[in-house]
Amino acid sequence: MSPSAVSTNGIGIADLPNQRHKIVAKRGTNFTLMVVGESGLGKTTFINTLFTTTIKEKKNQAKRHAKQTDKTVEIEITKAELEEKMFNVKLTVIDTPGFGDYVNNRDSWLPIIEFIDDQHESYMRQEQQPHREEKLDMRVHACLYFIRPTGHTLKPLDIEVMKRLGSRVNLIPVIAKADTLTPKDLETFKRRVREVIAAQNIQVYQCPIESDDETSTKRNMNIMAAMPFAIIGSDEDVIAPDGRKVKGRQYSWGIAEVENEDHCDFKKLRALLVRTHMLDLISTTEETHYENYRQSQMETRKFGEAKAKKLDNPKFKEEEEALRKRFTEQVKQEENRFRQWEQHLISERDRLNKDLEAEHSHIKSLEQELETIQAGLSSKGGRK
Repeated sequence: MSPSAVSTNGIGIADLPNQRHKIVAKRGTNFTLMVVGESGLGKTTFINTLFTTTIKEKKNQAKRHAKQTDKTVEIEITKAELEEKMFNVKLTVIDTPGFGDYVNNRDSWLPIIEFIDDQHESYMRQEQQPHREEKLDMRVHACLYFIRPTGHTLKPLDIEVMKRLGSRVNLIPVIAKADTLTPKDLETFKRRVREVIAAQNIQVYQCPIESDDETSTKRNMNIMAAMPFAIIGSDEDVIAPDGRKVKGRQYSWGIAEVENEDHCDFKKLRALLVRTHMLDLISTTEETHYENYRQSQMETRKFGEAKAKKLDNPKFKEEEEALRKRFTEQVKQEENRFRQWEQHLISERDRLNKDLEAEHSHIKSLEQELETIQAGLSSKGGRK
């Protein structure tokens, strides 16, 4: 074959992307999304709106604070499988009910941090096994941190948690219920949040800006300029003034549309999570966050050595404290019961001793009477 023929027709290297596309399309992908924030910020509604289906069932509002006595953050896992144009995505949604719902939220972030680290640990352990065909991958690819729209700035709890999350996962700050703020107040609040993030050196996800396509570059710049994303969540259809049926919220003053970029940043956030940068979120988790964890663990542990478990989980502390308190109360109750029993035994002993002394006295009196009678009988027998 002449060089000219090779250069004209090629040898097929250019078909490699097509082969890769077929493999990926057949295999599908896994995507794990974590939502963190206080109760009542619309996390469940946002997830259902984002994927246009009911991924998570809404909780009963009347029972929202029914577990206030159990001051622990839970990890709630919801799995779903989505299909679009013959491409499957195995979706996992991680919710954190109980986070930020109490007056004292000290160490409330530990269960969340430990869950993220445990998924890296689980994947690393699976990679070290002889057989690695079926690996369970629940590493968190993106974490949406929902910020309450106070109009002021980030709370100390927000700053503390975001610092710890940003170094472990692709952190994306989200301002919930953006329709509760005026456009001017919302822009001011966004600016203050960005200033705090910069001042506190909080790591947030930065998507690639530069692209071969100028349109894509401009789109990426617009997406990143909107961070933190102000969103409106609604899975209800409303009729717009022009007759369109849209997802949104109906108010007396008008309609707040979910997918209207003049009203909120929902479309930009959806583009970041699904349409344009899902692959980058997955690869960043694999190449950056997982590798950082793996490197830190391999530097301090032997190959195959199990991770040392920390025992300072607030949930365990509270359970230990509750058990200790209950044990102390039971001991006190048993001690009181023992003292009462002891007093009863002492009083019963005294009563029996008194009865015994009375019986002794009675016996002695009977003996004296018997001796008197016997003496009288003896004297009468002698006279006869």
